[in-house]
Amino acid sequence: MKSSLLLGLAFSFLTFLSCTKESDEVIIDSSLPQGAFVASKSGTIVEQSDTKSTGTITLGKDAKGTEFLKFGSDFVTVLATGTVSVYLSTSAVFTASPGTGNPDLRLVGPVAKNGELYFKMDPTVPSKFTHVILWCGTAGVPFGYANLK
Repeated sequence: MKSSLLLGLAFSFLTFLSCTKESDEVIIDSSLPQGAFVASKSGTIVEQSDTKSTGTITLGKDAKGTEFLKFGSDFVTVLATGTVSVYLSTSAVFTASPGTGNPDLRLVGPVAKNGELYFKMDPTVPSKFTHVILWCGTAGVPFGYANLK
């Protein structure tokens, strides 16, 4: 009985070793730029509602031609509410229209952390969008905006 138990454990151990062999496989995160990131427009955040929001925002493309909105490593905003969202807009003013939507406003996504962030733009950003707005939906107040030039 002991020998069959030891034999079973040895077989299990060898099977485990053969399944954990190192691999040369490289995993590419498609939510991040691939190769060089080249800026086409950028702006600096103008703080609103005493949130101390600051930092640089850049719109650009990676080596594969994919468009990204990049928040620089200097980006900081208040995340206590947990609902800070990024919008593209045709102006510095957030104008929601819940019943019909607003063609001059496009949700990009939520802010998950301070510091460098990338948002993959799919579809690409039409030229009519000139601003990035940080909006707190919970409080219904703007946290800041940047004019992309």
